[in-house]
Amino acid sequence: MISGPVVSSRPSDNEALSQAAGLLRGFGDPTRLLILQRLATKESRVVDLMENLQLPQSTISSHLACLRGCGLVVMQPRGRSSVYSLAHPEVLAFLAAAEELAAAVGPAVALCPRATEGM
Repeated sequence: MISGPVVSSRPSDNEALSQAAGLLRGFGDPTRLLILQRLATKESRVVDLMENLQLPQSTISSHLACLRGCGLVVMQPRGRSSVYSLAHPEVLAFLAAAEELAAAVGPAVALCPRATEGM
């Protein structure tokens, strides 16, 4: 018989909520949402995203780094380029649910000063 403390591989409620908050920060920028929407329809290179979103390379790269750090986007080298795609198909369901909730909440979000910080 083995004695000693039992260590759970499951995060505590506080850890899980902290992880969820970190993940939600990845979704917390309109440009990152645009990038995710684009990647939901087609894997893309930075140059493709620059052309599609009309944003500079540094902006796209910075947001992709955030999305990669959150585990929402993956990068694969292809020749001399890097191609980005969604890391998890669940992102699509999350985006759809967020759009639905935003429509339901509507004007209340616009009135929240914290919701529009940085926009």
